[in-house]
Amino acid sequence: MYQKTLLPNGVRIITEEIEHVRSAAFGIWVGAGSRDEREGYEGISHFMEHMFFKGTEHRTARALAESLEAVGGQLNAFTTKEYTCYYAKILDEDLDLAIDVLSDMFFCSLFDEKEIEKEKNVVIEEIKMYEDSPDELIHDIFSEHVWNEHPLGKPILGTEESIRSLNRDKIMMFLSEHYAPDNVVIAVAGKIKHDDIVAKLSTQFGTFKRGGRRVLEETPVGQTVERYQKKDTEQMHIVMGVPGLGQDDDDIYAMHIFNNILGGGLSSRLFQEIREQRGLAYSVYSYHSTYVDTGLFAIYAGTSPNNTKEVIECILREMWDIKQKGITAEELERTKAQIKGGLYLGLESVSSRMSRLGKTELTYNRVLSPEEVVKKLEIVTLADVSRVIGRLWQRDKISIMTLGPSGHEVVLNDLLKQTGWEE
Repeated sequence: MYQKTLLPNGVRIITEEIEHVRSAAFGIWVGAGSRDEREGYEGISHFMEHMFFKGTEHRTARALAESLEAVGGQLNAFTTKEYTCYYAKILDEDLDLAIDVLSDMFFCSLFDEKEIEKEKNVVIEEIKMYEDSPDELIHDIFSEHVWNEHPLGKPILGTEESIRSLNRDKIMMFLSEHYAPDNVVIAVAGKIKHDDIVAKLSTQFGTFKRGGRRVLEETPVGQTVERYQKKDTEQMHIVMGVPGLGQDDDDIYAMHIFNNILGGGLSSRLFQEIREQRGLAYSVYSYHSTYVDTGLFAIYAGTSPNNTKEVIECILREMWDIKQKGITAEELERTKAQIKGGLYLGLESVSSRMSRLGKTELTYNRVLSPEEVVKKLEIVTLADVSRVIGRLWQRDKISIMTLGPSGHEVVLNDLLKQTGWEE
């Protein structure tokens, strides 16, 4: 049971009332992420997320941190390439407190220059920590090269150089341009009443004015990449992939099914072949990153350097086999049940329900219900999956990135020939 109200200035409030719980989740979703950052502003979306917690006109940073923890609640935020979310989870009786705290952060944050300088060091340490995690770092490097020079390929955290260049003027400029009413969705789920939520939020959120409607950069064109990056690690980290699908693509549900079968879990083909049958890797999986107008389909594996070539050959053979023969009817039905089960199990918490409301309203301009997703999954056929495999996995679109110790570089073209990929 979803309800939606459009405030006079364009802010959207969307709620789901759940009577049988004692909690509520409240989130402010802003359509601003790393793909919105022009040159000189890289990393500012994530940096601003940090700064919203550094004190307001009414609360110190410590008071913000203690405000909801004192009643057993949670206050947090996260930044992606296309949006930022500030959220709280509390008991229903403490919802007014959560609204007050998040509204205070949204409208009255100080962005104090001394705090900005201190937080730069914090974020730079976060970047360094990330660079010490090669199994995470490689995905950013891969997307950065595939989407060469496009903001969608830039790292969410920015770089040490770009963070050093940020200042209060840039923050206030980004805030005025992107934290605009048309770009804000407030999502609430739990033991709440829609009319009460609207009444509590209308005064502040229904009257503020900033910027205008979001304008995205043009869709990035994927580049074919074959790259090795030296790093002193115990494992060789491998990512192989192709340009993927945007969120409104007709094949998106067939793609989700294919991804699940290929590398989406313990029963997936890649996991069973590379880890269970051959013992070549602990971590091996595939994923599809979906954005408004494009996507990226990739496979990751981490293995001992001496096994690099064999692991890549296994991936390419599996891809060639699935491309030539398709999937089985049994795999199709099992995967539909897996996705359906995972979807509904994920909705057991008010936080996940709030996230679904906010994310789908912000990206689709409507709520995409679980029932609608399941219905679209159910009508996917074997032919649909074969079509999307053929559409995505073409030899001249395959890119590869390896990161690890030297002496184990590979030549993709040679491996493609050895594994049956013909010209």
